Amino acid sequence: MIDDDDGMAARNRRPAGMSDALVEALGVLSEALEAVERARGRLYDFHQLTGGADLRLGEAAELLRAAGHDADAERIETELVGRNVLPGYWTFQMVEAYDDTYYQPFRELEQQVRADLAGGRRHIHEAEMKESRRTHGHPDHSADPPRPAV
Repeated sequence: MIDDDDGMAARNRRPAGMSDALVEALGVLSEALEAVERARGRLYDFHQLTGGADLRLGEAAELLRAAGHDADAERIETELVGRNVLPGYWTFQMVEAYDDTYYQPFRELEQQVRADLAGGRRHIHEAEMKESRRTHGHPDHSADPPRPAV
């Protein structure tokens, strides 16, 4: 995308007639999506940590059994190994339910609102902030990343 006079690229420029209030609203919507992305990552952390703990429980039971503590090993294997983390749910099912029930609809609606109100443009607020804070003409303050050579 070519810059106008070392300015912001058209893909990040607000469409003609877009108000400051709409730019702010879309910026907040974008922040909300970013928070959901972070929450989803933490849900995957939870999924992996819990799954790893379950595997370690199995190892602990084996080691207890090898150390002659069969009753304790049996109790861990029957009470904890493979246990649901919520009624009926392993963590992968929580991830799937979150994705299907909340994450995908959130992403789809955010994209639709941006398409309807901003021509699909992303990060208009941030691009305007960058434009207002950079030093024009300074090589480390360019408006956009360098274009790859063709």
